[in-house]
Amino acid sequence: MVVPPLLRAVIMGPPGSGKGTVSARIIKHFGVKHLSSGDLLRDNMQKKTEVGILAKSYIDQGQLIPDDIMTQLMLNEIKGLDRYNWLLDGFPRTVAQAEALDKECQIDTVIDLDVPFETIKCRLTARWIHPASGRVYNLEFNPPKVQGIDDITGEPLVQRDDDKPETVSKRLQAYDAQTKPVLEYYRKKGLLKSFSGTETNKIWPHIYAFLQTKLPDVSQKDAANPR
Repeated sequence: MVVPPLLRAVIMGPPGSGKGTVSARIIKHFGVKHLSSGDLLRDNMQKKTEVGILAKSYIDQGQLIPDDIMTQLMLNEIKGLDRYNWLLDGFPRTVAQAEALDKECQIDTVIDLDVPFETIKCRLTARWIHPASGRVYNLEFNPPKVQGIDDITGEPLVQRDDDKPETVSKRLQAYDAQTKPVLEYYRKKGLLKSFSGTETNKIWPHIYAFLQTKLPDVSQKDAANPR
């Protein structure tokens, strides 16, 4: 029996493009290990590791975490996953990070969520929250009964700083400037697979069909083998 090679994949897309949703579906259907740079950073900052303390000092000053710190953090984690299929999320963010990753392992495919910035702006700026409970409303598909008011307590809703239109625009511009060269880097290597659309549920079937050419759907195993 020939053992298929392990999958080494990266998912990319601007903030608000649906990466979290798509990643969760990939994990469910294909059983890959998901390595998110954001989760890993938060974990290290919480545990006050050396890297975590260092990263927090940059974040507190509103600066980007330098390439070498991010690369060290991610590559250390990747070393422990050498027997698994995996999906990287949030890394690499710069060409220097992509080059460092290449030295350690061969990437097979890069899934790019190509969602128009206007769609993302509408999606993120439509999000309002009730701070005390954490209830989230979306003006487009889950609006409060009364605009600006929490359904249950009648208290005012607020918009997170991250979701304010001017912040969203800045985040998207930063992503564009920083990450476009990375997409280009992988495009030249023939590894980039872009999926365009405005709705995650419409993009997903195409991603699913593409990944099925590389991995079996493990979520169907249980259904296919009734006891």
